[in-house]
Amino acid sequence: MEAVATAVPILRAKDYKSDVHPVWCPGCGHFAVLAALTKAAAHLGLRKEELAVISGIGCSSRLPAYLDAYGFHGVHGRALALGAGLKAARPDLTVVVAGGDGDGFSIGGNHFLHACRRNMDLTYVVMDNEVYGMTKGQASPTTQPDWSRSKLTPHGTGVRRFQPAAIALAAGSSFIARGFSGDPTALTKLLVDAIEHPGFAFVQVLSPCQTFRPEQKDWKAQVHPWPEGPRDDPAEAARLIQLDDGMALGLLYAQRLPVWRPESTPGATLEEIEAEFPI
Repeated sequence: MEAVATAVPILRAKDYKSDVHPVWCPGCGHFAVLAALTKAAAHLGLRKEELAVISGIGCSSRLPAYLDAYGFHGVHGRALALGAGLKAARPDLTVVVAGGDGDGFSIGGNHFLHACRRNMDLTYVVMDNEVYGMTKGQASPTTQPDWSRSKLTPHGTGVRRFQPAAIALAAGSSFIARGFSGDPTALTKLLVDAIEHPGFAFVQVLSPCQTFRPEQKDWKAQVHPWPEGPRDDPAEAARLIQLDDGMALGLLYAQRLPVWRPESTPGATLEEIEAEFPI
């Protein structure tokens, strides 16, 4: 008899959501990021066992708990290291690393630099609200130097802001994009393009914090499209990024560069690993 093929069910965006209810504040932009990621997964037809979402610490890093897929909630600033390790061990998985501006650009800044230059086939989504939201509103690396609402820095930090896109380009990222949680349709497309891109894809998402940065409600009127032009010229991308006000949305730069893959060697079987840990 001929084997009967098992039909693969078509998953919708809601099928990728877990039963855990998000605890983000009402109006948080991260809700839209969660929705965009599930829509992107559905559009790409990813099976749940093909997707792994890795995070660090922070409001944004709660994301894996809200997804019905492989996930890992790691320690502060180490999400990219964990994601790189997983991709090296399981190159068949679609690995998405998620975090925030504090987790990714402060304690995780060194990992960000080397993930860009290593160019493994990862997607890194940073939900940037320019504040440490989970720890009650301190200034983050992307906070304006004169922002004075925090009790820790009532006169502002006086420190220049971290420039994620410029740093990513200088460090060698092969895909750089910026989205906005207030435009979930465009954000979904950016995530689809990022996941499909062969190499390290960095997506900065402007994701307002209604609790500690209520002034970010004005972002909807401030965002604008990235200028038209070539997307594969690093010199032109650098020029436009330096002229940018940080609110331009779209694909900033994309280049096909060699993807780093570790040499594959036969690994131990599950039975061999279990034998080393007798109970």
